[in-house]
Amino acid sequence: MSIPKEPRQLMINIMYLVLTAMLALNVSAKIINAFFVIDKGIKGTNAVIESSNELVLRGLEASVQQDPAKYGKLLETAGQVQKLSREFNSYVADLLKEMVDASGGMYPDDDAHHPGQPKGYKNKDVTTRLLVTEGKGSDLEKRITGARQQLVSMVTALKGMPGTQINDETLANLQKSITLGVSEDWKRDKKSDNWAHFTFNQMPLASIFPLFSKFQNDMKSSEAAVLNYLASQVGATAFKVDDFIPISSAVKSYIIAGEEYQSEITIGASSKSVYENMSVNVNGSSVRVENGIAKFTERPSATGVRKYNVAISITNPTTGERQTYTKEFEYEVGRRSVAVAAEKMNVFYIGVDNPVAVSAAGVSSNELRVSGSGGGIRLRPNGTGKYIATVSEPGTAKISVSGGGLTASTFDFRVKRIPDPQARLSGSAGGPMGSGEFKAQGGVGAFLDNFDFEATCQVVGFNLSYQAKRQDLVEVNNPSARFTDAAQRLIQQAKPGDAYYFDNIRAKCPGDNASRQINSMVFKIR
Repeated sequence: MSIPKEPRQLMINIMYLVLTAMLALNVSAKIINAFFVIDKGIKGTNAVIESSNELVLRGLEASVQQDPAKYGKLLETAGQVQKLSREFNSYVADLLKEMVDASGGMYPDDDAHHPGQPKGYKNKDVTTRLLVTEGKGSDLEKRITGARQQLVSMVTALKGMPGTQINDETLANLQKSITLGVSEDWKRDKKSDNWAHFTFNQMPLASIFPLFSKFQNDMKSSEAAVLNYLASQVGATAFKVDDFIPISSAVKSYIIAGEEYQSEITIGASSKSVYENMSVNVNGSSVRVENGIAKFTERPSATGVRKYNVAISITNPTTGERQTYTKEFEYEVGRRSVAVAAEKMNVFYIGVDNPVAVSAAGVSSNELRVSGSGGGIRLRPNGTGKYIATVSEPGTAKISVSGGGLTASTFDFRVKRIPDPQARLSGSAGGPMGSGEFKAQGGVGAFLDNFDFEATCQVVGFNLSYQAKRQDLVEVNNPSARFTDAAQRLIQQAKPGDAYYFDNIRAKCPGDNASRQINSMVFKIR
């Protein structure tokens, strides 16, 4: 175990040594109580470190989001470190609970003398049996050593990672900050054969509490050291200039005639030294540079594609050479116009939502004013440049668009009822049908074929006529889509050669005030 540099960790280690020394004395009730006081203090420190580690991890996540492809491995490793820490501390807590349970459990929190303390706080047999005789102390030693090795291995695997300074020197410094480990002082004790015997033999249960909390504290402190190390590696390498690319960032790449075109021009480099002595020329004219950015403006009057040439001269901070880089950029100039289109077809249907798209070249959607009239039209926004139109009266609906410097424009749309649905039985609108299939029908359906909207029509009634071979016609009125008992009795009499007539079929679609008559059907039973 390395000597910690932090005063807090050094204090904890000193307390640990003092406690060990006190165990050699006759342990009084006050000393026993001191164990729990120190344990409480260490647990408080652990909680603070836990909160600090969470903040570091959240900060690392935010930093990595700037360049996840480059630094995503750092965040992945941080997650592995946090998982290892939680698993180790959970293991330590479970081992302590096992000893407490084996010694009689805990006093309740409201106990007058030993609130929240183990009933067997003086018990030395349980600790010696479990941790020394049964070897669980040796298992703990292996977990501590293994966890330390895993922490080092996780970071060592990142050695040489582009964009970081993870190398032998920084890794050596990190290992000194990892406090998790086991002391080798037991090797100087002639009475102890191993670390577990030296540390736990004949130790009262009360003394185990601060010892185990210290192990958890060592893990939390080591986790903090690694997380902070990983966080420091985001953007750790110094910038080295390799190449330069002129960059033009236009406020708008498409403008209206008469508007001012604005563009920000810079060099594709991230080192501040690159911007020293940088000069920018556009179409041969010098442009002022501030903090590595030159702003170019012009106000064209003609429409079409406009081009301009950029020349950037800089001193390469790597080679000291003065170099010039050129590139041609372009933007388009247009005139204001507006278009309104029904997204399904150039018709509005009553009873359904009709999607409408409104676009205006050179005008922000926030500046547009869109309204409707005629056909009982109502418009409601449905996203940027999108609307839903509902209509209620056949005829013509109008949508008017203005704002943003546009001349007010009106667009006409026909308003129609939903087309007549087709009546069918089992997908058939008439013709031959087997008697078994015919008898299996439950009623008449109305279907909107090739209609682009979500709409469902319902059959509200029909007349059914049954013509048996060489017998008189029998007719019933069916007041719904499903067969009534009377209609079902006629259906069940079907046999080859019989004929069934469905007429006066009435259906109601969305937006209909009254039912409409649709196609008739004739079925010949075979």
